[in-house]
Amino acid sequence: MRGLKAVGPALALVAAVAGCSSDAGASEQQLTDWRENYCRQLGAWQRAHDEESPDAAGGEEAGAIASDVFAAMQPLTDEPVGAGRTLAEATAAAMNSDESEALGLIVAYCGDNGFETLTR
Repeated sequence: MRGLKAVGPALALVAAVAGCSSDAGASEQQLTDWRENYCRQLGAWQRAHDEESPDAAGGEEAGAIASDVFAAMQPLTDEPVGAGRTLAEATAAAMNSDESEALGLIVAYCGDNGFETLTR
């Protein structure tokens, strides 16, 4: 559970925005832009997370980037990603609990939306 301390504020952000998706009325181009931004931020978090050493002091870099991922996710929180989960639920599980199934769901979400090259 590397970086859990640094991701704590991001978890609070997820709680604040869960169920508050603002994608109603958004154009397809706006949705595409939001999805691309989310996947770009997710890829940055993956790279930082992978580079952390297990004894890193709190995983500050990945934690800071996680906040960016959660902010990018905000307009997409209710998007389904499979296994009965929303993007918000799977993102929180992947980043806060290091859950590999959830990470697989959000990476697949990016791939399904044409942004597989932005994630690893």
